[in-house]
Amino acid sequence: MGYQSLIYTLSITLSVTFITYNLLISSNAPLSTEFPTHHHHVDPIIQKPTDHRRRSSKEDRKVRRLFHTAVTATDSVYSTWQTRVMYYWFKRFKDMPGSEMGGFTRILHSGKPDRHMEEIPTFVAKPLPAGMDRGFVVLNRPYAFVQWLEKADIPEDYIFMAEPDHIIVKPIPNLSKDGLAAAFPFFYIDPKRFETILRKFFPVERGPISDIDPIGNSPVIIEKAKLKKIAPTWMNVSIEMKKDPEADKAFGWVLEMYGYAIASALHNIGNILFKDFMIQPPWDLEVGKKFIIHYTYGCDYDMKGRGTPGKIGEWRFDKRSYTIKPPPRNLTMPPPGVPESVVTLVRMVNEATANIPDWEA
Repeated sequence: MGYQSLIYTLSITLSVTFITYNLLISSNAPLSTEFPTHHHHVDPIIQKPTDHRRRSSKEDRKVRRLFHTAVTATDSVYSTWQTRVMYYWFKRFKDMPGSEMGGFTRILHSGKPDRHMEEIPTFVAKPLPAGMDRGFVVLNRPYAFVQWLEKADIPEDYIFMAEPDHIIVKPIPNLSKDGLAAAFPFFYIDPKRFETILRKFFPVERGPISDIDPIGNSPVIIEKAKLKKIAPTWMNVSIEMKKDPEADKAFGWVLEMYGYAIASALHNIGNILFKDFMIQPPWDLEVGKKFIIHYTYGCDYDMKGRGTPGKIGEWRFDKRSYTIKPPPRNLTMPPPGVPESVVTLVRMVNEATANIPDWEA
């Protein structure tokens, strides 16, 4: 019923027929994916949710809004060591004052259990059918979320979508507010620049292109019920964008991020664009009030602490150096003069690897 309505709606709005959710998960009833009937539009603004004052334990028990942290991952060495470090720091901050961090799930979309199932709470998801990801493994992420949201028992009312290369640096409160999700604005997600292409998937009658927020699916804190609406659309839009040569060429490795942003807009789900969600060294120099270090970029410096962007430095930390085997314990710390953000990143990786059993096994 609702599913047939979705197919009709998306056939009009996306100009192509999406793959169906039943085709992918033939044994399960589909998630509700109908568009909301009420449009609660809030102009996206970059702001910090207010009133995060410290509460008494009695107040805390009354008003805490716990969120479940979900991290999609593969069983590769590269993905696994990052996830192990991420989970170490999740556990360190989970129960500290100010935290509204609830449970944790690694959504493993390699299709089979691995040897870290006992170390990290894990849901095993199927990858997309052979060939459907067109060599872009990230397309398995929304499909994995669809499966997890359908099958798992998630007690929390909110979901925090995180990634393996996130290091939590302090307790995270529930940053969503007033029905809006909380999301980090990425400078390289620029819907206005690509309006012509995006209109294939978000037609004019759906609203102004500014309704598409400059976000990906992570980091995002969102109500579970809303994510259940977004997830199948996110999956379908991302797959259709990958099949479109113009969109595929324009968006490259951030295609699936645009897919999530479009799906949120199609479902009229607004976001607080929260710049203090995370930092991305080496470009962000200080941790400050941020909650996450996202180490997606290589950090290269000479021995005087001067950055050498675009050139391998005398000292470097780059996660891509550890695709075949995890980083060794006790990485060499950066030379004097390197920004606090990079020093903190390496220190936290070292602490995690020193305390995680069987690290290099």
